[in-house]
Amino acid sequence: MSRVKRAVHARKKKSTYFKAAKGYRGGRSRLLRTVKEAVERALCYAYRDRRTKKRDFRSLWIIRINAGARICGLTYSKLIHGLKLANIEIDRKSLAELAVADFDGFKNLAETAKAKL
Repeated sequence: MSRVKRAVHARKKKSTYFKAAKGYRGGRSRLLRTVKEAVERALCYAYRDRRTKKRDFRSLWIIRINAGARICGLTYSKLIHGLKLANIEIDRKSLAELAVADFDGFKNLAETAKAKL
């Protein structure tokens, strides 16, 4: 059998980890075993939090819509129900943006929803 020299592949594998750990403090950016642990943990958090981010933003939008709805004399659930009855299909992201940036437009939607209840 021929002899296998792994230097190039091994260096490539190590440098991939070290590049990923750039900016980490102490041994977490200098020692191979610690770097591997830190990078793999970071990748797990990144995977998990890509899903968590969606939940967090939806929650934020609902909070903003509820705050705007209460100013208009409604609750969040009544506003959403009224919009459904009025056949107004607007997603929560856009509705929250209206509540923050264009309150007059949001107020018009709230009045429409209130009329349909």
